[in-house]
Amino acid sequence: MRLSRRTASLPLAVALVTTLAYQAVPHARVPADEQEPAAPFGAACRIRVTDSRVTAYCHNPYPETDHVSLHIECARWWDIDTDSSPVAAEPARTVRLTGRCWNEVDEAWISHRRGS
Repeated sequence: MRLSRRTASLPLAVALVTTLAYQAVPHARVPADEQEPAAPFGAACRIRVTDSRVTAYCHNPYPETDHVSLHIECARWWDIDTDSSPVAAEPARTVRLTGRCWNEVDEAWISHRRGS
């Protein structure tokens, strides 16, 4: 099968147009020295799992309130996973969150949300 000159030059033309179009689009970049550093946020949490019980202590060293929630995923399919209500970890305060499964705990973690 022979390719005509028109068919043979088509892939080259497409590649050229794609390259030129990409270079023509301005890309928004902010120099590293102009970026504002993010304000430190988030309570430091320790989670302890003992048998089927979970206890978490969260200490907030920052000046902004952190609403923390404990999430527990149980190992058994019939056991109910739990998510606690958000608890306000005020600045320089420690909060305690607890939960449990009927049998074993598969996973436990803390979520953070900025307070108002």
